[in-house]
Amino acid sequence: MAQPKNFGFGEEAVLLKESAAKFFAENFPTDRLHALVAADSTPNRMPECIWTRDLWQQMVDLGWTMLAVPESAGGIGMPAVAVAGLAEELGRAAFPSPLLGTINATYVLAAAGRGAETALMDIAEGQSATLAITNRQGSWEAEDTDVECSGGKLNGTAWFVQDARKVDKFLVSARTEAGISLYWVAADAAGLRIHPDAIIDLTRDQGHISFENVEAVELTDEGVAALSKAFPAIWTMLAADIAGAAEWLLQATVEYVSVRKQFEHPLGFFQAVKHPLVNVMIQVDETRSLVYNAACAIDTEPGAAVKYAHMAKASASETAAFAASRAVQYHGGIGFTWECFVHLYFKREKHSQLLWGDAAWHRARLADILIVAA
Repeated sequence: MAQPKNFGFGEEAVLLKESAAKFFAENFPTDRLHALVAADSTPNRMPECIWTRDLWQQMVDLGWTMLAVPESAGGIGMPAVAVAGLAEELGRAAFPSPLLGTINATYVLAAAGRGAETALMDIAEGQSATLAITNRQGSWEAEDTDVECSGGKLNGTAWFVQDARKVDKFLVSARTEAGISLYWVAADAAGLRIHPDAIIDLTRDQGHISFENVEAVELTDEGVAALSKAFPAIWTMLAADIAGAAEWLLQATVEYVSVRKQFEHPLGFFQAVKHPLVNVMIQVDETRSLVYNAACAIDTEPGAAVKYAHMAKASASETAAFAASRAVQYHGGIGFTWECFVHLYFKREKHSQLLWGDAAWHRARLADILIVAA
């Protein structure tokens, strides 16, 4: 099936993206972000989980957490291209929240079949969630987990869990005698403990979750199939977040070099500055195009979704590094200071660059797909 014109980005998707941009501009400008997460510059401070719960509740009330939940489970069931537009605005605002984790969990639950309908209804009713599926080595492969389930009890540890201290539920992959199953676990379950990780990204928190005889609800015993089906959406939404943050870095840098003068000219007057920024613009546009191509494939061309999602995340990882480094460099001496807003986005992009696989990891798997097809 051929993809529709404009990636199927229809009127509802446009309205969602525009309303999200307006919401963040009015309620969470960058100076508020900096005041919220960067108030303490102490290098050896304990890992923090700082976010604005009242704004998060407004986002829940707007229905953003249920966008990807199928209508049959009480959600809105919007196409992936619309959800990607929201993820892009989330990245542009660098808003600390469990929204991306909740969307990721939603796609896995939707792929898990009928057994996950109750969990999908929990999200439709406003609960937040995140994935707890990664082992200590940081493997993103669906088969890899350090958690085991026996007699309906979870034991082990899930690593690199995103926004672990913000969510109501964890979607956990665990090894059983039959294979890999998915479990729905409350964040306050007895025997579950959240251990915060120290990460550079001030707009997110991360942790590893230990399970000691934790009772859990099994959603499906075909966890590998559900995760594999959902991974293209997970990669695509993170790539959209990266594109939004990269756009902020580009625009902030262009504004700065337009007003900062050197040798009686704005910095942007010099080719050594303007040309690399044009390259950043081209890179951001490439990533954004690949993001919506992948999202459209999820909606209309599922057979090509994995391939296009690998392309989107590979491009996004390179964009994250390029846009962040150029922004710091062309802000000059001020760009390296804690008071400059750029470091917030620099750190978010560096975290996102490696999350769910870097460019080399995705290109290696893309090569496998293309070689087999040839």
